Amino acid sequence: MGRLLRMLGLGLVALAAALVARALALPSRQVVTPAAPRIALEDAAIAERLAAAVRLPTISHQDAAAFPRADFERFHAWLLASYPRLHRGLERETISDLSLVYTWRGSDPSLAPVVLLAHQDVVPAESPERWAHPPFAGEIADGFVWGRGAIDDKGALVAICEAVEGLLARGFAPRRTVILGFGHDEEVGGESGAKQIAALFAARGIRPALVIDEGLAILTPGFLPGVTRAAALVGIAEKGSVTLEIVASAPGGHSSTPPRSTAAGALAEAIRALEADPFPGGVGGVTALSFDFLAPELPLLARVPLANRWLFAAPLGALASRNPAINALLRTTTAVTMLSGSPKENVLPTEAIATANFRILPGETAETVRERVAATVAAPDVEVRFKDPGRDPSPVSPVDGPAFGLIQRTIGEIFRDAIVTPGLVLGGTDSRHFAAVTPNVFRFAPFQYDASDLTRPHGIDERLSLANLADGVRWYARFVENASAAFEAP
Repeated sequence: MGRLLRMLGLGLVALAAALVARALALPSRQVVTPAAPRIALEDAAIAERLAAAVRLPTISHQDAAAFPRADFERFHAWLLASYPRLHRGLERETISDLSLVYTWRGSDPSLAPVVLLAHQDVVPAESPERWAHPPFAGEIADGFVWGRGAIDDKGALVAICEAVEGLLARGFAPRRTVILGFGHDEEVGGESGAKQIAALFAARGIRPALVIDEGLAILTPGFLPGVTRAAALVGIAEKGSVTLEIVASAPGGHSSTPPRSTAAGALAEAIRALEADPFPGGVGGVTALSFDFLAPELPLLARVPLANRWLFAAPLGALASRNPAINALLRTTTAVTMLSGSPKENVLPTEAIATANFRILPGETAETVRERVAATVAAPDVEVRFKDPGRDPSPVSPVDGPAFGLIQRTIGEIFRDAIVTPGLVLGGTDSRHFAAVTPNVFRFAPFQYDASDLTRPHGIDERLSLANLADGVRWYARFVENASAAFEAP
């Protein structure tokens, strides 16, 4: 027995040594670059222009009849007045009446263009009385521009325009064509805006070298557990979405003579079965890539399990699943959001309906989600049907080519201590419409956020700091400079 225990102990020591050695041997996926020259900016003037943009309530409503066309036209006039060099130096086109495309012709037409996207529209501002500053006042206070759209997405739009205006003022002429695309209906799906811009590219045979849109950003040090540096997350894919209706049917009747089970009861059983059997998940796909980029930069104790996922995959997945935000990166998620049944309290429902929204992990489709849900809730008189066609997840963009390398290198030049890692976008962006014209679609805004900032887009007290805005201008300017050449993978 003693010999067996000694052998077991030696085996455990050898295993631990192998795990540590594997962790220590992880090669860094980061790119070492010199700092970009720091351009001087008039921060206060740039902030005033973002504040002015916020004051124009370019709201996308679900009801198309409520679309404020006049506010978008005023926004276009404001762009023209605010960025005169941009409008003189770039070709401007209007798509679907209100979306804008600006083309900055490069000197070498053999180079595929780069595309910078942002959207003009914002969501409505609920509960304005709860805001520290009125949502469309565009106030500057405490080092922030406050208001709806400051982050989502007028901050990026203004930063792009400021970068181009500044480059033109300094006499910069790109070698590679740069295209700016500003859709007007991203918040309601982008069907008339970005989708039509992408269709125009396809019709003209334009195959961009890469497309960059909003999506992910830079998280402050400590935001991610065990990560003591800022983490710059570049979205390389986004989840899909589908809404299903789970419908339980029954004969109905008067509530004074109820059967043993009603349609409402059958629906409750279906919901219970659905929530008790979540979609399978784990550390794979895009999330595994994220860990591959993060792991070499972590302290050894945190690095060991990530470097040895063959052994720690199950506990890592179980631990990550406890956090709703991280769990959403691991699997297709289920959210029952609406219920309906009888029209009157003493009437048994002939139909009880649950509406459930699913955010679809790459690898699944809207149809495979419906099939699994139908199998999970299978019961007599229970049907699962599409409430809308849904949208499948985007393709996953490559991280091993020059396009991602260009973004990574530019982040390193401006945000010196940030760890760059690919990531998965949980929501939808205009960028998904461009997958048909380029495999290199990325989602990154060059702004740094802490935990409180993540609730502000679409929420209360949306704001963007003046420091963030200035760094965003510097990043876009440097990106255009770097992209101007025939970039190579670092």
